[in-house]
Amino acid sequence: MAAIATPPIDRIGVIGAGQMGSGIAHVCAVAGLPVVLGDVKPEALEKALGTIAKAMDRQIAKGGLTEAEKAAALALIGTSIDYAAFGDCDLVVEAATEKEDIKRSIFKALTPHLKPSCMLASNTSSISITRLGAGTDRPAKFIGMHFMKPVQVMKLVEVIRGIATDEPTFQATQALAERLHKTTAVSEDFPAFIVNRILVPMINEAVYALYEGVGNVAAIDMALRLGANHPMGPLELADFIGLDTCLSIMQVLYEGLSDSKYRPCPLLIKYVEAGWLGRKTNRGFYDYTQTPPKPTR
Repeated sequence: MAAIATPPIDRIGVIGAGQMGSGIAHVCAVAGLPVVLGDVKPEALEKALGTIAKAMDRQIAKGGLTEAEKAAALALIGTSIDYAAFGDCDLVVEAATEKEDIKRSIFKALTPHLKPSCMLASNTSSISITRLGAGTDRPAKFIGMHFMKPVQVMKLVEVIRGIATDEPTFQATQALAERLHKTTAVSEDFPAFIVNRILVPMINEAVYALYEGVGNVAAIDMALRLGANHPMGPLELADFIGLDTCLSIMQVLYEGLSDSKYRPCPLLIKYVEAGWLGRKTNRGFYDYTQTPPKPTR
């Protein structure tokens, strides 16, 4: 059997300059890969470059990076609000918000600008890779590449093959993850994959425990930190992930598996409706305008 030729990845595109997109651009640049970071908002791109520089400074302080390596990595990151800037990329990773209609509209606008050999990856944490890929002009070259947050710290990347994903795309993605010093866990294309299939229902159950008065925020988080040796309590973790993202994942699970055990907690829905999304809005299950953060229930 002939060896499968792995397509080279020499230039990366990242769409979405939020926490995930800036983190992916960060690790790619540190690994020596030229990166185009795109977003519809110029101010988001400017903020992302500042975020990346600060994250690199933290790595320098810990001895994981030198000033020269930081300068070299930052020089590899270009930014653009125009999809035409992705024309030379070998792989484009979409890291937009966890809404399927938004992701679909991005791929529709992006693909006319890509060379035929360019592969596409989505950093989705829950949405069907098969379905997203089928909406593009290259389902065989479409794959899920779910980085964990914060990208520059967490070692895992979930790799998800859609039904149509071909072997060269899978092998190229595995090789890229290795180059980024990541470990991969290969998941089948089922709702929420592996990590969030297990993690987010646990968070949802913690919200139910709060909703039903089993314990308050502080008690629930302390119980899991000290009783299960978790580094972060489930409600604190929900604030870190983003309550809107947690809700989106629970909705994907509930709709995709039709099982009542995945029903989003009404209190989680209420917090999202209030705009209390966690750390990114300074209020969720904790109020982050105070030091230390104070539980909101």
